[in-house]
Amino acid sequence: MRYVAAYMLAVLGGNTNPSDADIKKILSSVGIEADDANIKKVISELSGKNIEDVLAEGKEKLASMPAGGGAAPAAAAAGGGDAAPAEAKKEEKKEESEESDDDMGFGLFD
Repeated sequence: MRYVAAYMLAVLGGNTNPSDADIKKILSSVGIEADDANIKKVISELSGKNIEDVLAEGKEKLASMPAGGGAAPAAAAAGGGDAAPAEAKKEEKKEESEESDDDMGFGLFD
């Protein structure tokens, strides 16, 4: 993913055809050692393509993927909710308050 991000940064910076050296320079600027095989793979897959078109295709693919997580709210709305989640939230709040006492009133940014 970092190689794709570096490629896209180069393109957004005005370089329509980034080279290996361009991507290595971007990655090394944030302390990442670049792997030549990964760079060549990204360049071979993206060279000659319009980045905006690639992003649009990716958005279409993501939109067709199921996101999940929709069953719990539907069950709660249908009256199938359980009291256990409410109890768990209360316990989490209690634990959180105990943890905040551990710092004896001193915060990191106080």
